[in-house]
Amino acid sequence: MFDWDDLRYLIAVSRHGSTLAAAKALGVNQSTVHRRLAELETRVGLALVKRHPSGYRLSELGETLIGQVLSVETAVMALERQVQALKHDLKGVIRLTCPEPTVSRIVATGLLDRFYERYPGLTVEFVTSDRYLDIAKGEADVAFRSGEPADESLVGRKICDSVWAIYASKSYVQQHGRPGSIAELADHALIGFDGIMQNHRVAKWLPLAVPNARIVNRNNSMLGTLSAAKAGIGVAPLPTTLGDAEDTLIQVLPPVQELTRSWYLLSHPDLRRTPRIAAFVDQVLDDIPALRMALIG
Repeated sequence: MFDWDDLRYLIAVSRHGSTLAAAKALGVNQSTVHRRLAELETRVGLALVKRHPSGYRLSELGETLIGQVLSVETAVMALERQVQALKHDLKGVIRLTCPEPTVSRIVATGLLDRFYERYPGLTVEFVTSDRYLDIAKGEADVAFRSGEPADESLVGRKICDSVWAIYASKSYVQQHGRPGSIAELADHALIGFDGIMQNHRVAKWLPLAVPNARIVNRNNSMLGTLSAAKAGIGVAPLPTTLGDAEDTLIQVLPPVQELTRSWYLLSHPDLRRTPRIAAFVDQVLDDIPALRMALIG
């Protein structure tokens, strides 16, 4: 119906008793006040001010509406204060947990650069671990995590699928050949998992899929497993994001359906509503193609 900003001129006339005084209060010339009031009256179809010998005053219709007009001003001022408060809250650190191998890939997408350009007061701090950090206990603020969320208190969004295949180095294949099936892995040296990796889905899958597995090396991190495979120590299940990126490795068996899981962006609902976390999550959701590139290649 009308430009909300025109209400400022009606309010100023109401408070200061004339268009001249209203112009001084608003820092504009008197003709601007007259023009904006005329535009407002034309749009609403009502005469809101009347000319008096001493200047302009609100008409009876203007007096009838001024209470609601003032409530609009109060609401706008509250909104402005809230916006300023949110801007003030958009400062500090966001602790992001994810598997260590994904850090460099996330950085390479430019996702964080675009985030910092939009929110220069915020900083993302990577908290890397091969175990799942407890967001509810404050060990991190946001997580990129593969596998169905075990903590029902977290909220999130699926980003993409995490795909795993079986890899060996070129030198290993030249010396020992390559398996033709999962069952034939029993005839090869295998790289297994230890420590905090013992509960990983791959660590649980391997002894079931290959009951007579000959484990020659165990690692408590994905990077350790990757290094062992590149060194030719044995055959290892790896995320295709890692394995396919290594020139010295060969995908000796295709992706294993039983190992496929989803990547999720997760946070606690209480944190999700805070300005800094909401800003980061919204940026990620706006930049999902880049994140998918980082997580699955």
